[in-house]
Amino acid sequence: MPASRSHEVIGLIVSAHMRLAVLASGSGTLLDAMARAGLPIDLVMVDRHCAVEQIAAEHSLRCVLIERTDFSPNFDRERYTDKVLDQLSIERIDLVAMAGWGTILTSSAFKAYPDRILNTHPSLLPAFPGWNAVEATLAYGAKVTGCTVHLATEQVDAGPILAQEAVDVLPGDDQTTLHERIKAVERRLYVETIQTILQRERVS
Repeated sequence: MPASRSHEVIGLIVSAHMRLAVLASGSGTLLDAMARAGLPIDLVMVDRHCAVEQIAAEHSLRCVLIERTDFSPNFDRERYTDKVLDQLSIERIDLVAMAGWGTILTSSAFKAYPDRILNTHPSLLPAFPGWNAVEATLAYGAKVTGCTVHLATEQVDAGPILAQEAVDVLPGDDQTTLHERIKAVERRLYVETIQTILQRERVS
């Protein structure tokens, strides 16, 4: 089946078990929290060699590398997105959870998985979107920040909000200390949100 056709039928897949993929690029702490909570993870995908691969191995999770080798302005983002979608289609994935995934995907990903790609962000969106949210929070002098779980869309950090929880900014906080407290909330809130979605699908 041609790639474009396979992308179109993803939404038609019906299964008693909603198949979950986690896309990650970094330290793997979110993946570890998901696995420890017993989320039924059917696939882990990474875009580069990273600690996530080891975390996946420790939990006996299937992990595939769709390697991004080009970080230049000429990076073919559409072609790379197609490779990601091809793999998700092969694995019959229904729900995608980004967990520190480092490559922005094109609109074709969100057309293939409408309202089925989740992301988490270290601020109370819509405040402080973007890669440097914690740094921006401190620079602004905010007294409260937090974590947001949202639907990912083509516009980064702009999708509908599913869950939020506040985290106080303490006197003397730096980027590391504040981010660690946000991550502690993030690991719990993201897992709870995914569990709610999976449970809702089981009874719908």
